[in-house]
Amino acid sequence: MFSRRTDWKLTPNRFTQAQQELHAAGREVLDLAISNPTRAGLHYDNAAILHSLANPASLDYDPQPKGLLSARQAVADYYNQQIDPESVLLTTSTSEGYSFVFRLLANPEDEILVPKPSYPLFEFLADLQDVKLVPYPLLYDHGWQIDFPSLEKAVSPRTRAIVLVHPNNPTGSYVSNAERATLNHFCGQHNLAIIVDEVFLDYAHDGAPRPSFATNRDVLTFTLSGTSKISALPQMKLAWIAVSGPADQLQAALSRLEVIADTYLSLNAPVQLAAPALLNQRKQIQPQLLARVRSNLAELDRQLAQQKACQRLAVEGGWYAILRVPATRSDEDLAIDLLRKAGVLVHPGHFYDFPRDGYLVLSLITPPSQLREGMERVLDVLAV
Repeated sequence: MFSRRTDWKLTPNRFTQAQQELHAAGREVLDLAISNPTRAGLHYDNAAILHSLANPASLDYDPQPKGLLSARQAVADYYNQQIDPESVLLTTSTSEGYSFVFRLLANPEDEILVPKPSYPLFEFLADLQDVKLVPYPLLYDHGWQIDFPSLEKAVSPRTRAIVLVHPNNPTGSYVSNAERATLNHFCGQHNLAIIVDEVFLDYAHDGAPRPSFATNRDVLTFTLSGTSKISALPQMKLAWIAVSGPADQLQAALSRLEVIADTYLSLNAPVQLAAPALLNQRKQIQPQLLARVRSNLAELDRQLAQQKACQRLAVEGGWYAILRVPATRSDEDLAIDLLRKAGVLVHPGHFYDFPRDGYLVLSLITPPSQLREGMERVLDVLAV
């Protein structure tokens, strides 16, 4: 009765089952994998956010496939007017943006190159859009780099695009300027588009702004971002695709994307009209998040310096940190052990397609007291 594309294994994995068991038993669990900023103890300008959603113009239906111009102009303002609002298409989420771009570029069974390790959502999106994912590795050596020889081997006549996550989730590594130049040359040679996820772009730990791919004009580029991370407002469902590239490809892509968007008309009017105010919230929320991230990194490093069981990998940006731990058992077994023995939740590395065991991923937006106590418990277990 059901399609092959939804033939997923839907039974809970052992890690999820362990969480459910602890919850049923009423045990306290310190969550060191928090991804929801609205539940991380941040201070929002509630009045401004709620006021922005009360615009009487929301009662008028004005279907614009690319999104209301005022909202697209707000996106262009975010990029300091370095992009044209007409090259922006609004979506409810970056997930929807990926779906639109996959549909635009790929026929069934065509291939998209994706980084590994990275966010696990790609597999579900690819299944739903009938495309095949082909991984290319990121290598770690005092920092993360793209493995270009492996990337060259991964490309085939069916390859349509390469996905970048800038900075990567969970490695926190940005695409360097040298890598960007090499990627543009690589994509030009193979007639590939670039799809770039920049939701964590603003969260460079050293405070130095990183260049966006939204101004990349060497090859056809689709830059995805939104208020979910930029303003820490995932519930507002406002994201976008900023399209750049050679003029002939740019116009063809925008025309086709507009038809795709017109088919769904998914984004609601109140959020579009609130876009300037919602994006403006980043000025208040990002300093809080960066202060939280830096404080937690400092605490993490303080505790790690007192032991030798594990180490933190280098990270440049984003909300996550990676611990390299002794690979004496599977990462899932270790994460379950930490749940049951210490009452601490961290993510096993295999959630993010790490190539081998020996990695744990934790969130740096965790409330500081929670991270401090949770890491003390984690290191106690690892020391045994």
